[in-house]
Formats: sequence, structure tokens, C-alpha cells
Amino acid sequence: MPKSSWPGKAWWARFQPGVLGIDRVEAVRVVVGIALGIWAVAWVGRWWQGWMPTAGPWLIAPLGASAVLVFGMPSSPLSQPWPLLGGSMVSMGAGALGAVLWPEPVWAATFAVAGAVLAMLLLRCLHPPGAALALFMVLSHQQQGLMPDVRAVLLMLWVLLLVGMAYNHLTGRSYPHAPSALPASSQSPGQFTASDLDTALAHYNGVLDISRADLEGLLHMAGRAAFQRTLGDLRCADIMSSPPLAVQAGVSLSQAWALMQQEQVKALPVMDAQGRVCGMVTTTDFMQLARPPMPASWGQRLRAMVRRSHKPPSVVSELMSGPVQVAQAQQYAMELVPLFSQGRYHHIPIVDAELRLVGIVTQTDLLRALAAAVQPTAQR
Repeated sequence: MPKSSWPGKAWWARFQPGVLGIDRVEAVRVVVGIALGIWAVAWVGRWWQGWMPTAGPWLIAPLGASAVLVFGMPSSPLSQPWPLLGGSMVSMGAGALGAVLWPEPVWAATFAVAGAVLAMLLLRCLHPPGAALALFMVLSHQQQGLMPDVRAVLLMLWVLLLVGMAYNHLTGRSYPHAPSALPASSQSPGQFTASDLDTALAHYNGVLDISRADLEGLLHMAGRAAFQRTLGDLRCADIMSSPPLAVQAGVSLSQAWALMQQEQVKALPVMDAQGRVCGMVTTTDFMQLARPPMPASWGQRLRAMVRRSHKPPSVVSELMSGPVQVAQAQQYAMELVPLFSQGRYHHIPIVDAELRLVGIVTQTDLLRALAAAVQPTAQR
């Protein structure tokens, strides 16, 4: 049987090491921080042992796991100050209670760890090393009849917390971590909403080692990256209609209207003698010419009467609107999205480097390009 078709290949792949997603600089930062944190904690533990001699251990192993979280994952909800301090203290209490209530080590260890995790979940201070701390309390009591000094452990936790705050701040990491909110303008079309994320998290129904706000930010950045990947290189020249339908400024209105009816378009760019865009005439302009809106005030009515006393427009230059919003042919198509989304523009003329008209992009052209970009590859 070929190796590629081995039935257990996919199952065995779950045991392979995953990608950490950090570079060498970050790896060095984490290792140095952990070393600094453990050095400070060990020094304080030895000092406490000399100042307040006790028969219990002067350093406990779960603090090593706590250091990994504080310095290696400072943005994790599991490493924040309340889980670090509250979770550890609650776990020590659960471990001490289990050791006292259950002489049998198996039951004592079971009660201590399960009780510690339950208490941390209820108090929202889940800290995985806390479970190890609860177990350590039971084993110390069973093997030596002694348990660590709670005051010493609390002092070492505070030292680890303060060193973690200082070191993470000096190395450019936020701790205690405050998720940065994304600006509203950073959300690209088609991205999910906060309620969509809440629905997905409710369906997942599991503990995540990342805050909700950070997860939302990462997903938004991934969505923007995917959107940029599919549309980032698309230029206006790729989606414009060319050659464009346009009229000269001196063309009669009847000819322009006939061309719009014949080609079934709602707007025509107007060009000067050099082929540059000087205005735009639309079906709305013709409708207002045929049936002008009723003025609202006496001043507007007076101005309307003065206009009607003049000769009505007969050529395109007398009816067109300008100046016109244009875009370069090599301009990114995504830059047109804000122009169309504001509702002010429905047709954008495309010009070359010499500002001569070479095409036109409508809302329909842009939507068609967006739809083609987000369509699954298999359907293309």
C-alpha cells in the first residue's frame, strides 16, 4: 500500500509538531524573560528561606510554568495578573483542603486538582500551573508532612508578576494585556460582524488561549489579507469598459440623449478638444431639464423664473456637471470602493497619464470584479 494512502496517516499527523509562528528574535526575548523571571523568583525564595526559616521548599516547580505563560504568552487570558495571582492562591487552598480531608493520596490528588480547576473556572481565573500547584500541595503533605509557606509563594508570584510587567513593557509587549480595537474603517466589505464571531464561539464552546478581542482582531487582519491577495493587484484598467462611450462638449443634447437611449447607458463623460474629461451628463440631468423640481422657497422660485426667461440649454456643455471625479488607469481598483460606497458616484471615468479618457468604471463593473475575486477557485 502506498504511503500516501496509509489510513492512519492523517491521524498520525496530529502528533507532529506545529508551527509556533514566532521568529528568532521573539524566541530569544521569551527565553531571556523566563530566565530573568525565574532568577528573580529563586533569589527571593532563598532570601525568604534565610529570613523566615521553614521546613518547606523555598522554590516550587509550578512557578516555572507560570513564567512560560507570563513571558512567552503575555497576551493570553491565562497569564494575566488575576489568573496568575487568584488562580494560584485558589489552587493552593484547594490543594491544602484535599490533603487534609483525604488521607488517601489518590483521592486527595483527584479532589485537589478537580477542585482547583472548578474554583478557577467559577472565579474566571483559570491558570494551568494552578492545577500543578494544587497537586504539589498534596504531594508535599503526603511525602513530607509539610506544605509550602503561602506567604512565600504569594511573594514569589508578585515578584514574577512585577518582573513580567517590566520586561514585557521594555521589550514591546503589552502586559497586563489590553486588546487594541480595530478602527471601523479597517473593516473590509464582506467581513464578519461581532455577532457572527459570538455565534461561532458559542458553537465552538471551548476554552481558547486568546482573548475574544484579540481573536476578532486576528480574524479581521486575516480577512483583509485575503481580500488584498485576491484584489490587491487589480487595476482600474482591468475592469473598465473600453473604449468608453463619450461625447464632445459641443454635441447637441438631442444627439447625446439619442446615444444614451441607443446604448442603454445612464451617463456619458464629456470631453474637450484634447480628449480630456471636462464634465459628465446623466439621465438625471435630462429629467430635471424636462421637468425641473418645484422650488421650495420664494428666492428659489424667483431664480427659477429668471432661468426660464433665458434660452434653454441646447448643447452638452450647457447641461453637464463638473468637475468630474476621475481615476488613473493604473490605479488600484480597490481605491474606487470608498467613492462608490459614499453614494455620490455611480460612474467614474478612467484616464491615462496625460489625463485623456480611456475608459469608464461603473458600480456594476466593480461589483462584477469583486464577485469574481471572492468566488471559490473550484467554480472559476
